[in-house]
Amino acid sequence: MKKNTLIRILKYTKKYKHYYFWSIIAAIFSVISSLTGPLLIGIAIDHMIGKNKVDFNAVLKILITLGLVYIAGNIFVWILTYLTNCLSYKTVNDMRCELFDKINTLPLKFFDNTPHGDTISRFINDIDAISDGMLQGISTLLTGIATILGAIGFMLYISPIMTLVVILSAPASFFISRFITNRSQQMFKSQAKILGNLNGYTEEIIGGQRVVKAFNYEKNTYENFEKLNNVLYESGVKSQFYGSLSGPSTRFVNNITYSIIGVVGSILAISGKITVGDISSFLIYSNLFAKPFNDLTAVFTQIQSAAASAQRIFNILDMTPEKEDNNDAVTIKNTNGYINFKNVNFSYDSDNPLINNFNINIKPGSRIAIVGRTGAGKTTIVNLLMKFYDVNSGSISIDGVDIKDIRRDSLCSNFGMVLQDTWLFAGTISDNIAYGKPEATDEEIIAAAKAANAHSFIKHLSEGYSTLISDDGENLSQGQKQLLTIARVMLVNPPMLILDEATSNIDTMTEIRIQKAFLKMIEGRTSFVIAHRLSTIRESDIILVMDNGNVVESGTHDELLRKGNYYAKLYNSQFTSELVSKTDLASFQNSF
Repeated sequence: MKKNTLIRILKYTKKYKHYYFWSIIAAIFSVISSLTGPLLIGIAIDHMIGKNKVDFNAVLKILITLGLVYIAGNIFVWILTYLTNCLSYKTVNDMRCELFDKINTLPLKFFDNTPHGDTISRFINDIDAISDGMLQGISTLLTGIATILGAIGFMLYISPIMTLVVILSAPASFFISRFITNRSQQMFKSQAKILGNLNGYTEEIIGGQRVVKAFNYEKNTYENFEKLNNVLYESGVKSQFYGSLSGPSTRFVNNITYSIIGVVGSILAISGKITVGDISSFLIYSNLFAKPFNDLTAVFTQIQSAAASAQRIFNILDMTPEKEDNNDAVTIKNTNGYINFKNVNFSYDSDNPLINNFNINIKPGSRIAIVGRTGAGKTTIVNLLMKFYDVNSGSISIDGVDIKDIRRDSLCSNFGMVLQDTWLFAGTISDNIAYGKPEATDEEIIAAAKAANAHSFIKHLSEGYSTLISDDGENLSQGQKQLLTIARVMLVNPPMLILDEATSNIDTMTEIRIQKAFLKMIEGRTSFVIAHRLSTIRESDIILVMDNGNVVESGTHDELLRKGNYYAKLYNSQFTSELVSKTDLASFQNSF
């Protein structure tokens, strides 16, 4: 485990110092009991072979004392385990909370570039790995230090010569373990990364099962999963293999040490310098002395995995958060909706400019439609307006105030967004509609649902507005989910609106009714409408036609048609396609 990583993990435990204190006390008493046992056993052996007869009374007393000592020792081991569990789980609980809090501060760019499954893996697999490593490492470290010091003291008391043999063997075990540690660290980091990739792919395929089945892609997805799984298997086997080498290697050194101790002890016993009971006690103490080293190497795999996982956690925690609001940032209320884009330039990638010198003045209460081919920059304009991304240069202002000087929460509360991609959470229908206004009454929720034309299908659900929907609303149709997101915005009733393909998943008849509801809702409000179906934006006050990040045309529907340029070609091609589709449909029906 890298030093910096270990130090950072230990910082999270500072607030739980009392667990450390009592854990140390419990570790000391458990070690005292484990070290007292061998001394009593040696004395008992001497009573059994001394003076050519067995002193049963003395042996019985020693056995009773030994039993009480081991009972007390096990009680303290249980206390130590309980305390280290509390310390470990409270620590990783804080880490998980900090990670979740950090996720909420990261810019949208992080979520656009990072697989969701990999992010989830950090919350679950990586945090669990840290927890397991701490549980094993803390208890082993506390008992190990006390055991080593205590065992050395008792061994010196019995025989300094044999103690020297044991101590000289310790560096060999340490350096072998360290050599293997340095070689296997990178393997565990690679294993954690591959596991994150596998989780990301699995989450992606499970979420898109309808598309997978529709395209008969099950075999291909299985083959891709199998490849990733095999890579994880190979990485896991290598890391576990190299990590497990330390245990047998150190035990090999220990066995050689025991053999030498046996020879030296026999010579000393023959010469009358120590007793047979002393040899027996010393062998047990030498085993207790080596046990912490063996235990550390045994849990080394988990510690290495914890270190690799901690580095993945800290990589996110060290990321630059979303730019904070200025100290003098203002809160805007009751905005008029006057919006000005001035010399705005932006690019997701510095090598590929997208928005170039964008300028537009939008009057309060205007309905602005943004059209253009895919990738023209339509949604990017909305992302910049909402401060999801910061402009590279230029400025965007609302009612004369630069959005850089407006508090982010205040800015977002003045906009209502309905996106093409719906998002619902596991909960009731009412909870989902009231997401932006938790204090809303049932009457307000029902009124918003009626305005969004969602009331009818909600009443036909098993529990009406109390119906529980699954994660992401998978038990609803795409159109029904879209209606709920529209109702959610209608309930909040914000001063400005952004509709990004908001009716793309709704049938034509429902769309007509929704458009009427939108017309009522956007009356007097500045609104942005992004749509591919040009029939939905004919009544807009201004239509912006975008191409490669630039506004190539602007005006009303009729003005742009009269110009006969980009918009007219786009509109006529779509209108012609619709006519052809209707003609083909009529011919198809007449053929039967």
